[in-house]
Amino acid sequence: MVAAERESARLPAATIRLGTPDDAVGCAVVQRTAWQQTYRGLADASLWMSPPFVELSARWQQWLAQPQPRYVAEVEGTIVGYAYAREAGRSSSVPPVRDFELYQLYVLASHYGQGIGRRLLDAAAPPEIPAQLWVAARNERAIRFYERNGFIQDGARDDGSSFFGIEAIRMVRD
Repeated sequence: MVAAERESARLPAATIRLGTPDDAVGCAVVQRTAWQQTYRGLADASLWMSPPFVELSARWQQWLAQPQPRYVAEVEGTIVGYAYAREAGRSSSVPPVRDFELYQLYVLASHYGQGIGRRLLDAAAPPEIPAQLWVAARNERAIRFYERNGFIQDGARDDGSSFFGIEAIRMVRD
């Protein structure tokens, strides 16, 4: 057994499940923290500091009450990641090329490398469903993750007008 396998064997297992309104605060914490970890250096801090935390939690409570499934990763009672997909939409002036789009997938950096992201991806956007997603063009870690999970860059770009000035690339999977 290699060191990484021994380490992951000692970590508590994550449960992937449908989120509920009771998960709102945990999802808000993950969003605020993961956005800071992911977009530091790519966007102004106002991205992850707005809206106020109470308002962000209230939004999550509304989102989690909707019928659109949102998946959470939970470790020992704490939400450490979330993901959801939806009908694909336009990004800036770029029309969709798939009917289904992974809209958000975030995992706290402290839980990278444990397979949580892949499990959230498989729950929100099952591998047998053709899908698309947008990812920050300078987020090499995420791009490699999506490539390992069957997505390829198709050449489409968003200049940042769709997400707080962060340039994005589209990735697709058949």
